[in-house]
Formats: sequence, structure tokens, C-alpha cells
Amino acid sequence: MPPPSPRDRSQPLEANILLTATFCLLAAGAVMVYSASSAKTLLQHQGDGTSYLIRYVIFGAIGLVLMQVIARHGLKVIAELTGPFLGACIAMQFLVLVPGIGVSVNGSRRWLGAGPLQFQPSELMKLALLLYVVKVLATRPKIIREGRLLVPLAGVCCVGVGLVATKDIGTALVIAMTLSAILVAAGIPLRYLGVLIAGGVVLVLLMAVVEPYRMQRLSSFMNPWADAQNTGLQAVQGQIALGSGGFFGRGLGESVQKVFYLPEAHTDFILAIIGEELGVIGVSVVLFLYGLIAYAGLRVAKGAQGAYGKLLAVGLTSMILCQGLLNVFTVLGMAPVTGVPLPFISYGSTNLLVLLMGMGLLLNVAQGGVAHVRAVPGSRSDAESVDRRRRDSRTRGARAGGRRRAAG
Repeated sequence: MPPPSPRDRSQPLEANILLTATFCLLAAGAVMVYSASSAKTLLQHQGDGTSYLIRYVIFGAIGLVLMQVIARHGLKVIAELTGPFLGACIAMQFLVLVPGIGVSVNGSRRWLGAGPLQFQPSELMKLALLLYVVKVLATRPKIIREGRLLVPLAGVCCVGVGLVATKDIGTALVIAMTLSAILVAAGIPLRYLGVLIAGGVVLVLLMAVVEPYRMQRLSSFMNPWADAQNTGLQAVQGQIALGSGGFFGRGLGESVQKVFYLPEAHTDFILAIIGEELGVIGVSVVLFLYGLIAYAGLRVAKGAQGAYGKLLAVGLTSMILCQGLLNVFTVLGMAPVTGVPLPFISYGSTNLLVLLMGMGLLLNVAQGGVAHVRAVPGSRSDAESVDRRRRDSRTRGARAGGRRRAAG
């Protein structure tokens, strides 16, 4: 009997866990986006209260289609297009900084486009830098052990992260944490990682000094209750929402903070609304779903074929978890307000699309996808293997010649 075709085989356990967690988070996102936004939009006479829900569902559907396409056909094409994709993201991030081209929303210029077709290049940069670092480390495996070779890689990453940090320091932190996780998985010596982290801390402090509002956020983080009506407003109201939910919550749709007190309840602080309406149980379920993604993603990395697949799985899992942790820490008051959305749940079209594309890549690796990336010709490892083959061939030739002379 012929072996079953790939289409007939059941999906690996890890892929099923990732799909289940993703669909559950998307379902929770649709419910909570509607709950967190409907009352305020009705009070502000912005339609029937379903505008954010409809956009969330539309972009979620587009993202799911992209996820399925990438999950079946993606790795090889993505590996080949990494360079052009990164170049396009850097160019778009430059355009964001140009007055008149970059679009400002709530005082922050992070978007390109017009009307409902606006997107955040910084979200695309997050995925582009991840793919670039993974490809470089997979094709140049000795770059980790030779510190001087890390300089070009660090230079490209600093340009990308620096451009993002000028307008979106929260996404820049997520990128930095994700790339650090990839380097750790690749085996970077701790002294090199320490230098990179120190440089990142210095960069963040410089950004805070240059922009007064960032300095205010850092100072308000230390004691948000000192200015609870201004710089500490979101942090304070988010903590009040979480605390007032108790163990079981007020009930779905019964939040008070989302209507009158908490800004951006459907985006950055949607976890606070989950805590107020669904209590500790609701927040615990959300964290459990992220835990499933962490478990399955790391199992995928462990069983992946080749260095590219392993590092890609680590990077994609870290990207989701680092963003989620930063959002959770912000809402809990353990980190400054950075404007980072909760993965798969918060309203944010570009972020949702990028996360679902990343999940498609992770599913591709989980299902045995392989990108055939080759080591760069001329590297030391290649030269050593060529010399070894030449020595072996000469040794075999000498032995064969000796046997012929002995036979003669």
C-alpha cells in the first residue's frame, strides 16, 4: 500500500495547538473589541457601535487568508524576498518621518496612507528584521562566535530599530526583545549580548531625554498616582479597572471605565476591560492561551528541520510573547505606557495582519516546511570542508595507487 499523501496525514499536535489558541484569541478579541468600543462610539454618535468590530472582523478575515496561504507555501519564497522586504520597510519608515506624508493619530505620527487604508510600517519592520536576522544567522553560522562579523548585522538592526524608535518606542522595544531571543537561541556569547543590551538601554534613555513626553511617561511610571489626571491617567484608570473586576468580574459589557475614564480601551488597555468585566478568571484564560502558543512554538523550534526553521520558530514565538508581556506589564503598572497592543485581541489592523502572517510562518515550520538556505560561499566552514574533501580524495588516490603497485 502506498504511503499516505501529505494532505491525508493529520496535522502535528503543535500545529493544532497553535491554531486552537489563535482562533480562541481572535474570538475573544472580536467580543472584547465590541464590548470596549461600542458604548463610547454610541455616545459620540459614531454609528451604531459596531464600527470597530466590523473593521476588526474584516482585517481578521484577511489575516486568516494570508495565514493559510503562508502556512502552505511560504518559507522558501519568504526567505528569498527577505532583503527586498526589509529595504521596502526601511524606505516606508523614512517616509513616516517626512511631514506631510506620515499620518498623525492622537498626536503620534506612525502611519502611512489615507482614510481607512492607513497602516503602520513599524509593524512590518518588526517582521522584516526578524526574517533578516534569522536568514543571516542561518546562512552564516560562524557569525555568532566571531564578534567582528556581528557588526554589519548589528548596524542594519540599529538602523531599523532606530527609525522605529523615533516615533514608536513600544514597537522598537518589542523588536529589540525579539531579536535578543533569536541571538540567545543561536548561541551568542553573553558578553556580546550584554554589549547589545547596554547599547539599547542607552538609546532608550536618549530617546526619552530628546522627547519630553517620553520623559513624562517614565516619570509617571514611577508614581502614576502623583498626576492621575494627566500623565498617569491611563495607568491609574487601567489599574482601577483591573481591581474593580475582582475574581469573577462585573459581567460582559458592564465595564464603567471604558465609557467615561479609560482612554484607548479597545486597543492598548483592552486587558484592563477584560479584567473588569471577566475578572481574574478572564485574564487567566487569556494568559493560558498565550502559554499554549509559547509551549507549541518552542516545541516547533525544537523539532524544526535546519537552522533556519529553528531560529524562525523561536523568533516568531518570541515576537508574540514579548509583545504580549509588554502589554500585560503596562496594564499592571510594571512597565511605562508604550502603546503596544495585546496580540490578536486589541484593535489594530496592521498589527493583527502581521501577527497572523507570522503565525502562518510558524504553522509552516510546524508542518515540516523547510527553506533551503545555503551557507555563504567563501566562509571559513566552506573552505575547511573543501580542503577536507581534497585531502580525503588525495588519500584515497594514494591508497588506490599503492594497491595497484602491490598487485603488479
